Amino acid sequence: MTPFIQACIKANEEIALAIKDGFEASWFEKTEIGAGGDVSSRLDLMAEAIFVKYLGSFGQIESEESGIIGEGETKIIIDPIDGSANALSLFPFYGSSVAKVNAEGILDEAIVCNLGNSDIFFTTIVDGVQQGKLFSSTFHDPHTAPHAEVGLFEKAYANPHLVARLDKEKLKFRAPGAIALSLAYARSVNYVLFMGEFRIYDFAAGLALCEGLEVIVEEDYVIVSKEKTIAKKIETLIHQCNIDR
Repeated sequence: MTPFIQACIKANEEIALAIKDGFEASWFEKTEIGAGGDVSSRLDLMAEAIFVKYLGSFGQIESEESGIIGEGETKIIIDPIDGSANALSLFPFYGSSVAKVNAEGILDEAIVCNLGNSDIFFTTIVDGVQQGKLFSSTFHDPHTAPHAEVGLFEKAYANPHLVARLDKEKLKFRAPGAIALSLAYARSVNYVLFMGEFRIYDFAAGLALCEGLEVIVEEDYVIVSKEKTIAKKIETLIHQCNIDR
């Protein structure tokens, strides 16, 4: 495990300790529109400050909340709280995502943490993709479910016609509402589907964890699956919806 990943884990552990006894009332307050286009909460900003403390020495940070922080040839892309709406609704599917892009422009390290259950997923050039838990020193190859019964469809609420087609094809899904986390679990579900605007904060770390899977990235959708046939079937359904409109 690299020093960068160790620092990311320490940051997540500090955030986890801060929230373990419940959220402070002030964290629910909204502040202003962040660099990613969404309104930031004080929970987002609390988590961002912790990441800046641990990661600022590694390079320039680009945060969904405050934009560019610091300087350096290395760029660190962070979403301090992935699934903010879930977190502020006390729904335990939210976390953080961090991706490091080196001076040559190569994304060489990434980590996603589910603060709802302490799952950690990270990848480095040396280690490949690994899974573990906060406050544990044990890591292993990611869990996989070879016969998963559900996929994860982010932004399903905005795509009713595609929902109907997926249902007709018996491609069951859930819509948990945190894209980086959903991508981190891609090996244990049937597929991950996102429809909408592609933002680097949402995808940099999550897609890095999908190495070795079937990945389709287009301007307005992302599909990931263990099975090429599933990914292609979903892409065909998307195209059919576009034709029918």
